[in-house]
Amino acid sequence: MFDLPAIQAALRHFKFDGWLLGDFRGSNLLARRVLDLDGKPISSRRFFYAIPATGTPKKLVHSIETRVLDHLPGDKTIYLRWKELEDGIAHLTSGMRRVAMEYSPRNWNPYIARIDAGTIEVVRSLGLDIASSGDLVQLFEATWDAEQWKLHLEAEAGTTSAYDVAWNLIADRTRNGGSVGECEVQRAILAHFEKHGLTTSHPPDVAVGPHSADPHYEPNPQADTPIRKGDFVLIDLWAKSKKPRGVYSDLTRVGFVGEEVPSEYEAIFQIVSRARDAAIALVREAFATKRPLQGWEVDQAARRVIEDAGHGAEFFHRTGHSIGQETHGNGANMDDIETHEERLVLPRTCFSIEPGIYFTGKFGIRSEINVFVDANSQVHVTGGLQSKVVPILAP
Repeated sequence: MFDLPAIQAALRHFKFDGWLLGDFRGSNLLARRVLDLDGKPISSRRFFYAIPATGTPKKLVHSIETRVLDHLPGDKTIYLRWKELEDGIAHLTSGMRRVAMEYSPRNWNPYIARIDAGTIEVVRSLGLDIASSGDLVQLFEATWDAEQWKLHLEAEAGTTSAYDVAWNLIADRTRNGGSVGECEVQRAILAHFEKHGLTTSHPPDVAVGPHSADPHYEPNPQADTPIRKGDFVLIDLWAKSKKPRGVYSDLTRVGFVGEEVPSEYEAIFQIVSRARDAAIALVREAFATKRPLQGWEVDQAARRVIEDAGHGAEFFHRTGHSIGQETHGNGANMDDIETHEERLVLPRTCFSIEPGIYFTGKFGIRSEINVFVDANSQVHVTGGLQSKVVPILAP
């Protein structure tokens, strides 16, 4: 729901004179969500909406689609010609100096960069200082309410119990020298999701042996790889409730098809789990002491453990990502390798922590949990902290 007083309070908090939100044919999903347009018909012409830190918002809409922003407060200007569009942007931003937009300097953070370079040129030609709206977007698009936190816990119950289904299926089919395909395990997980009222954007990753060394491996139905006794297995799965505004639970666990886990797997897992726990500890410490925390710091906390263990080159993805109504949400990521994530880790946001070590052609180990910081800055870890590689055939 659009909340003008809350947005204006946030603008003042982050020292912005205003926020200029615009969209063309659905290109700025972030703006559409902030403006309560998500799920509504996408307009065919450009529109802009300027929210000042104090005072009345202003709208700029095309003469063919004059009603697109009628659900929002503020004064309306209608344009037809391109020159009227540029004049209209000047009118919307009159009196402003530092303006928030969905912009990322040098495109360091492509998750935020939704405004095209030409529009940036127009706004800068007015003498305005453009800054990233990244933290504002988090507040009004990536934060959860109490109902969504409840929906996450429902999803977490289903994703956690899906591992019992997967491990049991693998055990039953391999115990007497048999095998089970990656895709068959995948289908069993999807059936479990359906049974528990969950949906997913993409089937889970079930990766055996060398496949687990590929963080984005996808099982191949045309050449289903068998899982047998003596194999290492990584399962990455994610799902959300089918209810409106459902949010994801996204977890990764690893197991070995045997009664005892070989030391080469367990030793690497323990490094990964220490990295995971170091990142969690940093988040807890920051919120306990009320210290502002940026996403890159969480990445560094985990990465430092793996680098100190001599495996920095084998950890080649960010530590975590924002979680929301999409598996990869629009809040801060835990990242100082793919991007330098300077957005703040904010209350009422959720994100994954999932460090990994990957040996190409051999095996890879990742441990993924979810962290939610509630409105009172209490840090919740969901998904369970895997403490060791699961011995899938253990009695």
